[in-house]
Amino acid sequence: MGNQHKLGSMLRHLILMSVSIVFAFPFVWMIFGCFKTNNEIWQEPYKLIPSHFDFVRLFENLRGIHFEGYAWNSIFVGTVGSALMVGVALLFSYAIVFMETKRTKWLFWIVMGTYMLPSAVTYVPAYVILAKFRLLDSLGGLIFSNLASVFAVFWLRQSLLKMDKGYVEAAYMDGASHMEIIRHVVFPLNRSAIFTVFVLTFVQQYNSYMWPSIMLKSQDKYLISQGLRQFFIQDGAYGMNWSQVMLASTVAILPIIVIFMLTQKWFITGIKEESGTK
Repeated sequence: MGNQHKLGSMLRHLILMSVSIVFAFPFVWMIFGCFKTNNEIWQEPYKLIPSHFDFVRLFENLRGIHFEGYAWNSIFVGTVGSALMVGVALLFSYAIVFMETKRTKWLFWIVMGTYMLPSAVTYVPAYVILAKFRLLDSLGGLIFSNLASVFAVFWLRQSLLKMDKGYVEAAYMDGASHMEIIRHVVFPLNRSAIFTVFVLTFVQQYNSYMWPSIMLKSQDKYLISQGLRQFFIQDGAYGMNWSQVMLASTVAILPIIVIFMLTQKWFITGIKEESGTK
């Protein structure tokens, strides 16, 4: 039995390593592509390692792509928008779980019913609302339009349902307000779920393309996905300088990697808790 268990464990790890290599290969090829010339990319696409690591040309290309503004816009929208959205979802989930009435149950199922609507259906009414508030073509308007998230409400509600309500009742009996209960009881006990929602939402808002393309018209307010497209098609070049395209793509994914590395402990814990694994 011991040998069979070891063999099964080795087989699982081998499969996971193989799948990881398959998924990681395009990113590794992209990073090495930053150092390649156009001829190397076109004539030897199967060659992973570049013939020469020219860091001087790399930094020259980095200064030439002018991606700082796009990256800052995406990081700002992703960070601030995700934090505010998680706050709104946590307040709503708290009310649904710990202030439960017949009306709150109906409200929750109405909100969940909107999850079945295609996102494109909301573009026109959201555009009209932002126009009336004079928030079009602004990062603030983009953040405001993403404050509501059915996914975040569902995930946080599931996490709050697993809590022992005795903690909340004891804090309430001691005179704590709802905001104090959320801050000192709910947040510490659901930190993993909250960080998981934050990371997933950050990735979604950081990479968002369709809705920002509709409401953002000024190029200095573009997110990184719009900036990447603008860079790719500028002057009708369609990515003629492929080393710069690879560099721009690498710059675009770096903040996501950093965010995941900083929050991976809580992110992985949150995924395990929701899946029921130990």
